[in-house]
Amino acid sequence: MSTSTVPLLDAGLPAGVRGGFTTRAGAPGSGAYPGLNLGDHVGDDPAVVAAHRDALRRSVRADALVVPQQVHGAQVVEVVSPPATAPTADALFTRVPGIAVAVVVADCVPVLVAGAGVVGVAHAGRPGLVAGVVPALVGAVRAAGARDLVAVVGPSICGACYEVPRQMADDVAALVPAARARTRRGTPAVDVAAGVLAQLADLGVPARHVARCTSEHDDLFSYRRDGVTGRSGGVVVLA
Repeated sequence: MSTSTVPLLDAGLPAGVRGGFTTRAGAPGSGAYPGLNLGDHVGDDPAVVAAHRDALRRSVRADALVVPQQVHGAQVVEVVSPPATAPTADALFTRVPGIAVAVVVADCVPVLVAGAGVVGVAHAGRPGLVAGVVPALVGAVRAAGARDLVAVVGPSICGACYEVPRQMADDVAALVPAARARTRRGTPAVDVAAGVLAQLADLGVPARHVARCTSEHDDLFSYRRDGVTGRSGGVVVLA
């Protein structure tokens, strides 16, 4: 298993910040988890996942890597030191150089934020979009003193691929109108990334979008496409 270097999709982060988004590249994986699976809750060998996460930590030159136990909510946790157990949250931030914070995804939206002396990351699926996890993270890092905040929205399933029941689409759009979408067949859908970008715009946070659909690109993990599968990651660390 070769995990010496984990290539990252460029996030265009500001000076003094390292990070980006993983793909399957960086490790062979096996079985239902071909590639660099970072998810420790999907049935993969825990030792393999731990090795993959350590390779990611080393690749961003961090002293520690913290990944939360994600629950599709809006809980935000500040990381001040490497915790003994993973925090239950869908967003993390830190003011400590050398501590990398990350989330794992397989269609959901990974969001990186960076400001003056603060970095953070959020996992925004459809429930997290509605719950407001990204606004919660922005509020937390601003309360921690971040100024000139910027964000990067990573690869996720696109609106043309994320078909949902009409009532669900209506319920999401009632709270986040920009998330309303249609599939290529004209059926109701949700565009979570569009919703996140709209939330960031409303908060006055400039955002870059690494617009690659997880369902359409085989080098990215996709739950909607594959069912049992691994997880890619979004990671950020203060240099």
